[in-house]
Amino acid sequence: MAYNDLRDFVAALERVGELRRIPVEVDPILEVAEITDRVSKRGGPALLFERVKGSSMPLLINAFGSPARMSLALEVKTLDELATELQEVLELKAPEGLLGKLMMLPKLQDLASAFPKTVKDGPCKEVVVRDNPSLAGIPILQCWPQDAGRYITFPLVFTRDPETGVRNCGTYRMQVFDERTTGMHWHIQKGGAAHYRKAKRQGRRIEVGVAIGADPAICFAGTLPLPEGIDEMLVAGFIRKKPVELVKCETVDVEVPANAEIVLEGYVDTEELRREGPFGDHTGYYSLADTYPVFHLTCLTHRRSPIYHTTIVGRPPMEDCHMAAAIERLFLPVMKKQLPEIVDFHMPFEGIFHNLVLVSIEKQYPGHARKVMHALWGLGQAMVSKVIVVMDRDVNVRDYSEVAWKALNHIDPQRDIEFVLGPVETLDHASRLPKYGSKMGVDATRKWPEEGFTRPWPDEIVMDEATKRLVNRRWSEYGLE
Repeated sequence: MAYNDLRDFVAALERVGELRRIPVEVDPILEVAEITDRVSKRGGPALLFERVKGSSMPLLINAFGSPARMSLALEVKTLDELATELQEVLELKAPEGLLGKLMMLPKLQDLASAFPKTVKDGPCKEVVVRDNPSLAGIPILQCWPQDAGRYITFPLVFTRDPETGVRNCGTYRMQVFDERTTGMHWHIQKGGAAHYRKAKRQGRRIEVGVAIGADPAICFAGTLPLPEGIDEMLVAGFIRKKPVELVKCETVDVEVPANAEIVLEGYVDTEELRREGPFGDHTGYYSLADTYPVFHLTCLTHRRSPIYHTTIVGRPPMEDCHMAAAIERLFLPVMKKQLPEIVDFHMPFEGIFHNLVLVSIEKQYPGHARKVMHALWGLGQAMVSKVIVVMDRDVNVRDYSEVAWKALNHIDPQRDIEFVLGPVETLDHASRLPKYGSKMGVDATRKWPEEGFTRPWPDEIVMDEATKRLVNRRWSEYGLE
């Protein structure tokens, strides 16, 4: 059964022993982050800080910080289970005959139940502050010593495409400038930034609704790298097997989840930019200061006794690593629909997601590995992948020892490494220019004669089965146990 809201999820975490309540007072300036960093690094529980200095709101953090909690959040036994369900939907075809149509009905019913629906009112409007709304009472964190200030780190930012009206929800950090204004860290490749550019071309401001603390499927959907025009709330409904209920904001023409804990309403003036950053980011380094749009608060609504849901990012492993791992498993079927030769792909935590992508393929023709590299660089947010290593189907891309062994044995560096120029991750501090730089593809597959490799390719060293059976049978005789 779908969680109705964040509180349902908190209760579920507590039932299974995945939540720790912290009753003593803590400071939102650095102290909460240091506690959480230590807990997340050792794979510890979600944390509910009940007394945060300067606020009456409890603070939830590290809620998704383990594979077990991600499965609990998405209400599946394993993430592969959800990926399989998504693949079944992607493979729906027009049925043939009455039996085929009857067999398809349950899947179509599941899909129909995913569409979001608008309601007149919701818990997020139990308290409405139109006059002099302020961020002052929210326990917003400063996570790292050189951060430029406090940041809202897990906002669900809702906008509408100024041309089509299509909704976008994304998770973009918001630096607090004062009680009524924040930065809006819209990366140039993201959906919110696309809406901003369209509004700027039209010479008008863009209205924004920011939800903080929704049910876990909604929170997760806001982080997904979906194709342009796909509604994140539809995907959230698919995950939770129940429509997301949305309610219209009080002062802007934007809809937000009715079950949210806190909602910030406002607008971004497309002619106004302000210096934002630095910020201790998921790369493990501070992202550099730059100019970004400014969000102006026009109304604050919230539930009675709201929970402030937040996160911190930094050198992995952190909470966001486990969310990224879930995204990886969920999107493998999507990637296979476009590139069926892919057997598996993996983004190691240490590669900060976009810095290293390991791919295994069913190699079918000369140059196939390079085709896959370039296809990935042309596929949505995969465009910013800094290093892509392509290997044969028999390589386990999650076994780093095997990856290093096979890849380094298979490559001739000059022949098998390719460099390209193009868009790079905004947070890449090493690129030659902001948002633009080089990327590297490594063909670590076995080389074929058709690719100009005329030498014999040696077999791997593997003991014969008869000898292994002999040693298994006599193992106790050797006195090695």
